[in-house]
Amino acid sequence: MARPGSGLLVPVNGLGYPPQNLARVVVWEWLNEHGRWRPYTAAVCHHIENVLKGDARGSVVLGQVDGQLSPYIIDLQSMHQFRQDTGTMRPVQRNFYEPSSAPGKGVVWEWENDNGSWTPYDMEICVTIQNAYEKQHPWLDLTSLGFCYLIDFNSMSQTNRQSQRKRRLRRRMDLAYPLIMGSIPKSQSWPVGASSGQPCSCQQCILVNSTRAASNAILASQRRKLYGGTVGNPGAPGSLTVVRQSNTFAGTSLWSPTSASSGTNNNNISVGGGQAKAEQVQLPLSTANFPCSPVMPSLSSAHGHHALTINGQNNLNRPGTQRISMPTARGAIPPGVPALPVKNLTGSGPVHPALAGMTGILMCAAGLPVCLTRAPKPILHPPPINKSDMKPVPGINGMRRKTKKKHLRRGKNPEDVVRRYTEKIKVVPDEDCTICMERLVMSSGYEGVLQHKGIKPELVGKLGKCGHMYHLLCLVAMYNNGNKDGSLQCPTCKTIYGEKTGTQPPGKMEYHVIPHCLPGYPDSKSIRIVYDIPAGIQTNEHPNPGKKFSARGFPRHCYLPDNEKGRKVLKLLIMAWDRRLIFTIGTSSTTGESDTVVWNEIHHKTEFGSNLTGHGYPDPNYLDNVLTELSAQGVGEDNLKD
Repeated sequence: MARPGSGLLVPVNGLGYPPQNLARVVVWEWLNEHGRWRPYTAAVCHHIENVLKGDARGSVVLGQVDGQLSPYIIDLQSMHQFRQDTGTMRPVQRNFYEPSSAPGKGVVWEWENDNGSWTPYDMEICVTIQNAYEKQHPWLDLTSLGFCYLIDFNSMSQTNRQSQRKRRLRRRMDLAYPLIMGSIPKSQSWPVGASSGQPCSCQQCILVNSTRAASNAILASQRRKLYGGTVGNPGAPGSLTVVRQSNTFAGTSLWSPTSASSGTNNNNISVGGGQAKAEQVQLPLSTANFPCSPVMPSLSSAHGHHALTINGQNNLNRPGTQRISMPTARGAIPPGVPALPVKNLTGSGPVHPALAGMTGILMCAAGLPVCLTRAPKPILHPPPINKSDMKPVPGINGMRRKTKKKHLRRGKNPEDVVRRYTEKIKVVPDEDCTICMERLVMSSGYEGVLQHKGIKPELVGKLGKCGHMYHLLCLVAMYNNGNKDGSLQCPTCKTIYGEKTGTQPPGKMEYHVIPHCLPGYPDSKSIRIVYDIPAGIQTNEHPNPGKKFSARGFPRHCYLPDNEKGRKVLKLLIMAWDRRLIFTIGTSSTTGESDTVVWNEIHHKTEFGSNLTGHGYPDPNYLDNVLTELSAQGVGEDNLKD
């Protein structure tokens, strides 16, 4: 369902534009690693729009307007952001909003992160928050947008409905985003040189032009992974035929038209640059990338034939089209072809990733062949293990825990819970209640909203351990908005009173020792944890009671070193499992899917033999970090003594 002020995106040649004679506010956004579109600042968007007016297929150097973005360049033709020092590429988009929405007024909504700095919301959320704020709603539930948060405009705070963690939020005024009318003018062909046909030779233009070539090459490599097929002679059953457009620079083809010879055991592709003699180069299909040729593949099949047509976006109707056929067998790359990775995630290659990336794009711009290496795949699992090799973890009874519906805790009376952990204050200090933001000497802000017998709006209580004071009615409201498990958490210092439990669905947890060591722990065996939760129906404690929830990626395998600290972490993880704190039901930050089982702020290591995604080893700080996260959930080392 469309929301007021929601973005309208109409893709045309990689760029969206609004209908004719319709005013719209333009917001440029980039896609982060969690699949969320993050907005650039208004100043950056003005800069991008100014460049777009001059050359709709040009490149934008973001460092010219924001020093913190100096490594980044946006290629308007491929609609990608390129980081020069690492070679990382991210998609960008041009989104549109109503002039009366938050970006049109220069309103920015931000939340306070763990470092004490302020992070802006996604633009779609920002627009929604501003709409509710202008309508003077006291609060806003973001569940409909896929986020389990409650925005309280009275206290200017954001509360996680699952963990009850509260963060401050703020509204500030900034530069309004650019306003446009009508459609975008047709873009010119690239590259655009002077009247003599020669391109500009300044360092900035060379860098920008080579960046575009590299970005197109990387896109070609990534898209090629999506398509499979048997390669062989053209016209043979199951053969794979590649048609590509050559790129040009200053009117001269960087790749001269050549023919490919096919053999039984070789992948021979004739390539040449300029007027130089053609050279026979053997390339495997997975690395036969043509860096100076941006591609957009389309796959069709008929009568057992698979034709893969690759058209250059920048080079339509240009000379130099060539057809290349590649036989089945993988060939070796000869020493004459440089193997410089544009992005090497492990940094284990002979060349530093940043240097390799810059060298690769400059070689590409000069017409030299560059081999784009595949990023190494993470090692998620250990070698195969016999069941007899799986041993119990020393010092821990059993090898399995289950959570069934009969284990789920029932709610307790809110007034009894609040009274259990607080004591009444006779002399009330003249300070704010950080829940309702009213003075403690005044009545609670929830007066008239909540009514509970024995809890008057003016009563104030002090929490026993930390000593922070609140209206008792405010504590009741906070408890009712949480898991109602008989525990209470101070919203100021996060001290937990009672035993905190979560909303984890039923499932099972297994753990055992395997005879393999983790990177960074050569002298220890490993503990493997296997979580398995099936899909089911949400209950009253979940975001959407009665609705089905999915369980993707189960069983999930996690790993710990089999040493003293690793076994301590396992004991606390078992305790957290019993309290249903490991998982919850919400929106996946990876896929964006809602109503699915997700991790609940306790990080696990799911890579066994690598650390390419940040969820593996070696990580010398992981055990200490996860102990801190468990303690924040009320599962601390003092529980082991009990």
